[in-house]
Amino acid sequence: MAAHTPPGFGPADLRTAYALPDDGGKGLTVAVVVAQDAPAAEADLAVYRAQFGLPACTSADGCFTKVDQRGGTDYPEPEAGWAGEAALDLDMVSAAAPNAHLLLVEADDATIDNLGAAVQQAVTLGADVVSNSYGTRYDLFEEDPAETAWDAYYDHPGVAIVASSGDDDAGVSFPAASPHVTAVGGTSLRRDTGTARGWSESVWSHDGYGTGSGCSLYLPKPAFQHDSGCDHRTVADVSAVADPDTGVAVYDSYGSAGWGVYGGTSASAPLVAGVYAAAGRAAKDTEPITYPYSAADEALNDVTYGSNGT
Repeated sequence: MAAHTPPGFGPADLRTAYALPDDGGKGLTVAVVVAQDAPAAEADLAVYRAQFGLPACTSADGCFTKVDQRGGTDYPEPEAGWAGEAALDLDMVSAAAPNAHLLLVEADDATIDNLGAAVQQAVTLGADVVSNSYGTRYDLFEEDPAETAWDAYYDHPGVAIVASSGDDDAGVSFPAASPHVTAVGGTSLRRDTGTARGWSESVWSHDGYGTGSGCSLYLPKPAFQHDSGCDHRTVADVSAVADPDTGVAVYDSYGSAGWGVYGGTSASAPLVAGVYAAAGRAAKDTEPITYPYSAADEALNDVTYGSNGT
């Protein structure tokens, strides 16, 4: 580990906060889907993992792979914002599942059709978990009816598909609204020596930003959801640290100057993707989104403080 510890929560903090094993993910592949190319993704990942004493994960040793949305190496044009997203996602998966293989799939652009094609390519290439830190949101509570057709991109039994719920407070985005996707919201995570857990969490919402949530207008309520708050799909399913004020350490040399503290549900979604990998491979033909619901009483921490709107 380097002498200087970057600001923000590192892998040991996150694994302690969420009771994760130190060696999770062995034998599994987690795919990260982004748009545009992240030219420094592999090099930046190496810096992050070396800093925090995680095992190396490189293309040379077969642990890291980068492909375009067709599975080749005809990468799209680079874009700084998406490069930062790739760095954040890869670092968070690494934190939660240090022994997982990493597959970075780069869509040609940020349209749902191309991002969806990248998700399908990730599954074709053998991903056990697919992380998606993006979403469409057209108005405060409005969705696009086209998402009923887009949903097919994310329907992959036996593969855990994870997506961010959004960062604009109450309201629903897609693909988080998909009944095949684990929608991940965001919390403010703090050390709390007054609790047995040693950490506490509240709803992330301040300064005009906060975790997305709500009732889908178009996508049906899945059988595993029994809440009375929504007639259709309820978002989100689970949440994790997303508040930039209690954020995570990330290394990005292309879109930024190196070390920084990141947040948003773009942080919580890949972290939960890593949790899926740490838990082991999903059973064939099952819907991994149902797993948290079957174990909620035993395995999850109930967040009961805070609000992101009405």
